[in-house]
Amino acid sequence: MKNFTIHLVILIFLFVSKVMGQETFEARARQIANKIEKVTKEEKETLKQEVEAVNVQLSEGKITQEQADKRKKELAEARAIIIEEKVTLAQNELNELVQEKVDGKIKQKDIPASYYIRWAKNDCKKDSIRSERRTTSQFVFALGLNNTMVDGKYQDSNYSFIGSHFYEWGFTYNSRLMKNDNLLHAKYGLSLMYNNIRPTDNRYFVVNGDQTNLQTNAVNLTESRFRNVYLVLPAHLEFDFTRPTVKDGKTYFKTHKSFRFGVGGYAGINVKSKQILKFEEEDLKYKSTIKGEYNVNNFIYGVSSYIGYRELSLYVKYDLNPLFQDNLVKENNISMGLRFDFN
Repeated sequence: MKNFTIHLVILIFLFVSKVMGQETFEARARQIANKIEKVTKEEKETLKQEVEAVNVQLSEGKITQEQADKRKKELAEARAIIIEEKVTLAQNELNELVQEKVDGKIKQKDIPASYYIRWAKNDCKKDSIRSERRTTSQFVFALGLNNTMVDGKYQDSNYSFIGSHFYEWGFTYNSRLMKNDNLLHAKYGLSLMYNNIRPTDNRYFVVNGDQTNLQTNAVNLTESRFRNVYLVLPAHLEFDFTRPTVKDGKTYFKTHKSFRFGVGGYAGINVKSKQILKFEEEDLKYKSTIKGEYNVNNFIYGVSSYIGYRELSLYVKYDLNPLFQDNLVKENNISMGLRFDFN
């Protein structure tokens, strides 16, 4: 729990710094999020063109329906790998940014406010007032610490606290529920969640029938990491305390301009599980990536909540079903970190 307290203080420090007006961190985080969004859109557009080419071949009778379906699946898997690799690079960049923030290396003068990236459509002017749209969209990016809980207790002895982390990115819609009041919003969308845990004491996961257990490795491991990737549908009821703006006798409702918090949950499917092991032997470095099912639950569902100011929030999510399907010890994943909702 000592490690948990230390990292909680770090996360709160980052959050308070944003509230106190340190906009440089947010601006650079937006640039990284913009990069992730661009990569995703480009790869999806490329995939769309590749699928259309397959459809043309099918319509011309050059391939069968079975061949077309197989080819489309291969193309989708290949693009997913490319997206994951490029997003991982951006995630590493964001990790370095967070560390710079913690070390106090980021100053207000680093990036002028006039260079901030504006995400919302029809929001080109800095002080422009949003039109009367009940539903808006946001790009969501979250990162932080990840671990498991058994009977309400953290598994500090099994997994490295600082080394285990999570990432989440996706898109959400934000719908104001009442016509003349800005408090209640329904927030829903689509996200990819990356949950990582790093076993301690030179251990790694081994599958024994329907059990997935930790086992000590014969060779000293420089890294042991277990990653699960989920495609989920998150939904939250959001309370936004942004006050309405009145101009020329007309009332306008903005979002993400003040304190807000949300409560809700998520549900989705596991799309990938893999274990990454690194070790050195006779001055040679080795890396092994092992993909498999590992008896991980194919379906995921849980509860989540966030509280924050403007785009930045403290974020917590907890899986209600265990990580592994039939393990004797039921481990439920829990994550805590920072969440960015970019308009």
